[in-house]
Amino acid sequence: MAKGLSPLLLGKRGVTLLRGRRDGLEVTFAGRDLGEAFEELEARLAGQPSFYRGAFAVANLGATVPSSEELSRLRDLLTGAGVTLRAISGFGESLESLARAEGLEFENAALPLSDSARSLVADFAGARNDIAQRRKRGEASVRRAKIEPAGRGAPAPLRLVEPVAGTLYHTTTLRGGQTLQQNGNIVVVGDVNPGAELIAAGDILVFGRLGGIAHAGAQGDENARILALNLAATQLRIATYIAADEEAKARPAPQPEAALVREGRIVILTVDRLNRLEQSGSCRRERA
Repeated sequence: MAKGLSPLLLGKRGVTLLRGRRDGLEVTFAGRDLGEAFEELEARLAGQPSFYRGAFAVANLGATVPSSEELSRLRDLLTGAGVTLRAISGFGESLESLARAEGLEFENAALPLSDSARSLVADFAGARNDIAQRRKRGEASVRRAKIEPAGRGAPAPLRLVEPVAGTLYHTTTLRGGQTLQQNGNIVVVGDVNPGAELIAAGDILVFGRLGGIAHAGAQGDENARILALNLAATQLRIATYIAADEEAKARPAPQPEAALVREGRIVILTVDRLNRLEQSGSCRRERA
């Protein structure tokens, strides 16, 4: 297999990916019907019958647990192109058990969370009380911050931000019940419907409507941010901070917004305003 293999997108909906890894290939199935995904994979492999020959592959199944027949079909598709299925990647004991039973390695894709990040009870109770008080005062459930620039002057100098482990690039809408986890950033090109969940150690960016649950900085990074073209999440979490809106509704004219932690709570700013504040030095972002 050629080194530095560029990502190859399978299908118009961009759900199944065949991409190069340092130790072989990775085939990713992001919560869609395996029958359809296998057809796309077969077409891609048939289009370049000798390109992948001799490679080893990891099948990233996420939370999907295939039947023995489906796993056998996947093996046959890869074997026909000269590719050996080496391992299964995903999360869940059922998937790990299946991998072991089939003589395959298992790579746990679940994002390890800190103990404080796992705890929802204390901070969620506080968030509910805060939301109730805001509604009594006629305010928005999730505060839109009013932060004034710190004066007109020279723009803040650019700083090098050390990248996190990696970025998961997902190019389709997430339906309710689907979950994406990444030890790094998550970028979704599409909508995140209510009931869907995003969990990232770094930032979360949604080029569409974020109507589900988003947890950025899941390993404790309070500088992580959540950005969306239409930010209408039912629950936002950054590190151990939480903000929820049980009555989230789409606004008549949504605009790109960012959620971040400031002064001990999650606030929301329009992206234009956030950029102006950062240029003025009023809303600086630094990573440890």
